[in-house]
Amino acid sequence: MNGSTANVTVVIQYRDSFVKAVTKNMIVVALGISINYINASLIHTFCKHQIFYTNPRYILFIHLVINDMVQLTLSIILFLISYIFYTINVSVCCVFLVFVIFTNENNPLNLACMAVECYIAICFPLRHTQICTVKRTFILIGLIWTTNMFSLLPDLFITLAKEPLGFFHSRVFCLRETVFRNSYVSEKKDVSYIVLMVGVWLVLFYTYLRILLAAQAATADAKKARNTVLLHGFQLFLCMLTYVCHFIINGLTYLLPTRVLAIRYVIYVLIQILPRLISPVVYGLRDKTFRKYMKKHWICRMNTGGLARKTLKRKL
Repeated sequence: MNGSTANVTVVIQYRDSFVKAVTKNMIVVALGISINYINASLIHTFCKHQIFYTNPRYILFIHLVINDMVQLTLSIILFLISYIFYTINVSVCCVFLVFVIFTNENNPLNLACMAVECYIAICFPLRHTQICTVKRTFILIGLIWTTNMFSLLPDLFITLAKEPLGFFHSRVFCLRETVFRNSYVSEKKDVSYIVLMVGVWLVLFYTYLRILLAAQAATADAKKARNTVLLHGFQLFLCMLTYVCHFIINGLTYLLPTRVLAIRYVIYVLIQILPRLISPVVYGLRDKTFRKYMKKHWICRMNTGGLARKTLKRKL
């Protein structure tokens, strides 16, 4: 029995009480709604103003936000399913996992693209508008999805070829390890993650060093770009945690087998939910232009709400 199978077996053996299960689910749903509401406000602001959807930097940023929203929503749905139904059909689980994995693997590549855009803006300012166009940005986003598609689809095809037909009609606790069980798929996943992370880290280090040299000129834009790339590195570190979280869970479960549910819950909140709040806070609220238009949006919403309440009072 490997570590993943043992982990799932322990999860099945222990179940939360009704009160504890309801409390955990309410916390997760509340966090998810709050984060998605902030992200939805960012998307609304982006779509309403031409200054954003004609700028490659903001297009890449909003792609990151949409990825976070999709990933967060699907992961919370899977979390709720694990408590309500506990096990689900393998085919349904596959559909959920494919989109969760897609969005999860998009983020590191998106961060690398954002770092390169900052590098071009600082080191090649006269050619920035020629190199970074809206059309090329959308092509780049398409390449990100295509790259991850070629990385994930072989795993799906191998599973379809190797697993018996009855497996896809059975019910499992929906985890990647319980669906993509082939040893080759597991090894390929580890290798592809290592290659992806090494490649993205090299891009971030290179762009940071080049921007750092440019920042010696003491320009405000260069210093801001340097800090932005550092934030990309922090986000990439959080992305890496999602790839190694099953190792963390397996290790802690081995030490504390009776606390597996608490371990999985804490790791899930810290690694899968809270990092989704970083993009809107760090990039949306930190950016002066975005912050200015967000303030206008919130003031407009507050004024509209106040006017509606006054109108309702007059009618009463």
